[in-house]
Amino acid sequence: MQSPVLLPQPRSLTMGDGTGALAGTRRIVLEAPTSADLLGAGQRLQAALQAAGVSWQLSATPLGDTPPVGATLRVAPERVSHAQGYTLSISDKGIVAEAHDAAGVFYAVCTLVQLVEQHGPALPFVEISDWPDFPARGVMLDISRDKVPTMETLRDLVDMLAGWKINEVQLYTEHTFAYAQHPDVWANASPMTGEDILELDAFCRARFIELVPNQNTFGHMHRWLEHARYHDLAETHDEFTTPWGNSMTGPFSLCPDDPGSIALVRDMLDELLPHFRSRTINIGADETVDLGQGRSKAACEERGSGRVYLDFLQKIFKEVHARGHVAQFWGDIIMHYPELIPDIPQNVIALEWGYEAQHPFAEHGAKFAASGIPFYVCPGTSAWCTLGGRTTNALGNLANAAEHGLRNGAIGYLNTDWGDRGHWQQLPISYLGFAAGAAYSWAWEANRNLDIAAVLSRHAFHDITGMMGALAYELGDVYHAMDVQIGNSTALFWILQPLKGRSDRAAQVSASNWQQASQSISEIMDRLPESRMNRPDAALVADEFTQTARLMQHACQRGLWLHEEDETQADEQRQALAEDMRGIIAEQRRLWLARNRPGGLDDSIARFEKLLAEYEA
Repeated sequence: MQSPVLLPQPRSLTMGDGTGALAGTRRIVLEAPTSADLLGAGQRLQAALQAAGVSWQLSATPLGDTPPVGATLRVAPERVSHAQGYTLSISDKGIVAEAHDAAGVFYAVCTLVQLVEQHGPALPFVEISDWPDFPARGVMLDISRDKVPTMETLRDLVDMLAGWKINEVQLYTEHTFAYAQHPDVWANASPMTGEDILELDAFCRARFIELVPNQNTFGHMHRWLEHARYHDLAETHDEFTTPWGNSMTGPFSLCPDDPGSIALVRDMLDELLPHFRSRTINIGADETVDLGQGRSKAACEERGSGRVYLDFLQKIFKEVHARGHVAQFWGDIIMHYPELIPDIPQNVIALEWGYEAQHPFAEHGAKFAASGIPFYVCPGTSAWCTLGGRTTNALGNLANAAEHGLRNGAIGYLNTDWGDRGHWQQLPISYLGFAAGAAYSWAWEANRNLDIAAVLSRHAFHDITGMMGALAYELGDVYHAMDVQIGNSTALFWILQPLKGRSDRAAQVSASNWQQASQSISEIMDRLPESRMNRPDAALVADEFTQTARLMQHACQRGLWLHEEDETQADEQRQALAEDMRGIIAEQRRLWLARNRPGGLDDSIARFEKLLAEYEA
C-alpha cells in the first residue's frame, strides 16, 4: 500500500501488510491519571470516524466486552520518553496510541485522523513513533495592519493548525485589544474584546495550544501616539530616517526616558494579562527606527543608542516579571549591539526573526545561545507585501530557521504572518507557509523533503485531485518572472503601492517580464475548475484565489501601462485599469467581510482608491 500523505510526516513510520476495518460499534478507551484530559482527543477521533461512517463510543475504562474496544488512547510516560511524543499502532488487534503526556495523545490522534480522512474505514496497518524537535511550535497572526479576523475565522484556523501539531498562537497587537481605559485607541478597529480572548483561550487550550498575549510596547506605537492623550509620549512627531534609507514622519515609538511611557506599559499589562492562561507575553520592542532622532537624542549620544534601548526593555521586563510572567521580545534591535546581549536577563526569551531565505539564523542564534539566553527562531509565510506569496523564498526561510534553530538549541519556532500596508493578501495564500512551518518545526529531518504542494492539497484545501496545492504553490512563484526582485516583497505588490524607492524599483520591471508574469497567472488559474475542495468554505477559497490572481493581473497591466509610449494606447489602458480597479475594490470589500471584522477595511481599501483616483485623473 502507498505510504499516506501526512502533515507533519512522522519521524518513523512503518507500513504493515493489510488493513483493519473500522466497522460496527466499538469503544474508544481513554486511559490517563485524569481521563478527562484526553476527552478532546477522543472527541476529535470520534468526529473523524463519524465522518467516515463509523460510530464509536468514548469510555474511561477498558473493562468489559460490550461493546468491544476499538481504540485505546493511553498516557504512558514509562513507554514514551519524549515530551509530546507518541507511538501509534494500527493492527488486527485494533488501534493503540500511547504517549508521554496528554498532548502526545492529542498529536497521535491528529495523525490518526489524517489516516482516517485518506483511507476511510479501511485503515492501513502502521507502526509510528514520533515526537517534536521544537518544544514550542507557533504561529503569529498580524491583527493590527489591518485585518482583525472574526471569531469564526480564528476558531477554524486554530483547529486546522492544531491538527498540524502547532501548540502556540499569538495575535500581534498594536491597537486592536479593547482596553477599557483606552477606548480612543481602538474605537474604529473592531478590536478583540476581553470576552473574545477568554473564549479563544479556552478553545486553544482544548487543542493543546497556548494562546500567548502579544502587545507591542515600544516601537509600532503610532496608533496610540497619534491621539492627543498620548501625544507627549512619542519619541518624535517630526520626520526621521529609517534604517532602510527612506523617511517617515512620527509618531512611531515611545520615548524611552519619559516616565509616562513605562506607566502606559504597566497599564496595558494590568488589563491585558488576566485574560490569558499563558504566563508568557510577547512585548514586541522591534523596529524602534526613530530612537535617538527625537526626544532621546541627547540620551543616545551620552549613553549610546543600544544602552538606551536596553534600559527601557529592562524596565518592561521588570514589570512583566512582577506579574509572574516571562517576556518574549523581538531580537532585531539588540542584534545591532551584540556587546549588550550578555546584559539581557536569562529569564526572558529572545525572538530571532528574519524573512529571507538566506537570513543569518545560524549566526544570530549562536550569539543568543552563547549568552545562555533562551530564544525562538521566527521565520514567516512570505505572504505579506506579495499578493500571491513567495513560495521558493518561504520554503527556504522556513527550512533555514528549522535547521539552524535546532543546531543552536532554540526552544521554539514562531512562524509569522504579517499584514503590512493594508493586509492585501487573502488568508489561504498563507496556508502554504503555515503547512511548511508546521512540518519543519515538528521534525525537520523527516520533513525537509516533504512534497509541500501535495500535503497542502490534502490537509489545507482537502482537495484529493492535488490541484489546489499545486495552484497555490505555482501562483506563489510567479514573482520569479520579474527581472527586479525586492526584498521581503514582490514587484507585483509594489507597482500598486506608493512608497518611494520600492515602487520606483517595481516600475523598472521590463514590459516583457510583466507580460510573462501575466501569461503565467492565466495558465495557473485556468486549472482552478479542476480542483475538488471538500471544505465548508470551498467556494470562498476559490473566490479568494480568483481575486488574488485578478489583483496580480492588474499589477501586470499597470506595469505594461507605465511602459506604453503610444498616448492613445496608454489612455485606453488607463480606462481599462480604472474599470478593473472598481471591480477589485467591490470584491475586496466582500471577501474581507467574509472572514474579518469591518475595522481596518476602509484604511486598506483607501490604498486601492488612490490607484483609482490616479486612473480617473
